[in-house]
Amino acid sequence: MGLSVIISFIYGWEMTLLILSIAPVLALTGMIETTAMTGFAKKDKQELKHAGKIATEAVENIRTIVSLTREKAFEQAYEETLQIQHRNTLKKAQIFGICYAFSHALVYFAYAVGFRFGGYLIQAGRVTPEGMFVIFTAIAYGAMAIGETLVLAPEYSRAKFGAAHLFALLEKKATIDSYSQEGKKPDICEGNIEFREVSFFYPCRQDVLILCDLSLSIEKGKIVAFVGSSGCGKSTSIQLLQRFYDPVKGQVLFDGVDVKELNVQWLRSQIATVSQEPILFNCSIADNIAYGDNSRVVPLEEIKEVAKVANIHSFIEGLPEKYNTQVGLKGTLLSGGQKQRLAIARALLRKPKILLLDEATSALDNESEKVVQYALNNARKGRTCLVIAHRLSTIQNADLIVVLHNGKIKEKGTHQELLRNRDMYFKLVNAQSV
Repeated sequence: MGLSVIISFIYGWEMTLLILSIAPVLALTGMIETTAMTGFAKKDKQELKHAGKIATEAVENIRTIVSLTREKAFEQAYEETLQIQHRNTLKKAQIFGICYAFSHALVYFAYAVGFRFGGYLIQAGRVTPEGMFVIFTAIAYGAMAIGETLVLAPEYSRAKFGAAHLFALLEKKATIDSYSQEGKKPDICEGNIEFREVSFFYPCRQDVLILCDLSLSIEKGKIVAFVGSSGCGKSTSIQLLQRFYDPVKGQVLFDGVDVKELNVQWLRSQIATVSQEPILFNCSIADNIAYGDNSRVVPLEEIKEVAKVANIHSFIEGLPEKYNTQVGLKGTLLSGGQKQRLAIARALLRKPKILLLDEATSALDNESEKVVQYALNNARKGRTCLVIAHRLSTIQNADLIVVLHNGKIKEKGTHQELLRNRDMYFKLVNAQSV
């Protein structure tokens, strides 16, 4: 704008002063149009976002909605949200038309004044026709552009703040780098685990201590079960072993070596997890099992071997397309027990030294639990196995049962030893047997 004014003064100072006097009017027209459009754009975005949430919720929970016969309610809520957006669009058209007419009336009024005075100056020989058009164009359009920009100044400020926050996140280095090539990669892995005076709290809840001076040694090939109430630190313990987090105090040792000194990818390649809700991908059964080892192309024969151990091979062979059968989105074409056994087969494919079972049978019915438990018993052989369980009947044969309470070991021993103690574990068993 400054350069435009300088050029305009060179061509004719009188015409320039006039156009500068009406420049605020031209800037106002740009502000009016941009403000009207920006305000309605925000409303449209909010309503469409709300409609999208309703549609997503309906699709993700379609079975529950159908079982509750709430289809009409969701359909009505979705239509009402779109109707609001439709009414906003009609209102926007009317208001924008008024704003457009008013702002352009001001523009044409400014044009009329400018051209009338410019014609007078041309007749008087004070400015050339070219000079008048240069002055008018330079200042008038510059003023309108400034008006449009001023309206967006708050949005620019918010965008700048958001971008700064985003770039700060992108530049932030992870405490635990999953892609780092640093760290030890031992040639021999046995599967001994030790928690040595481990304390931990989550970064977002530093006032709540999840684990407090936890010390526990687990020999290779042993089955160790963690039990206790929700929030006592069971799942946190295995997350520390997988090095999703580092303890705030103490050490987690893998074959006598602090996990912080080991290569993260190597460490996690020695561990396989079977969780309560297995995650399957929208591809074939063979592909889902093969995802267990991405370091190589897994032959079908090897996939069949782990499927046999997981007690799922016979079921797969009975399907029309066998191992090429598609499981659907999130495994929706399979039952809970079938998905769980596929997850076990996938876990076994990488030949892990440590098997983590995080409430692997808690979401299954009794019949499915028996089948999956048989598969888990096969999977445990020759491996260090850490089990998190709420159903205590599934861990009675564990070599060691650790009862956690408020982040500390309340008691530990075999099933029979803990029953004789008649303490916390005894109460938990009795509560489930009632």
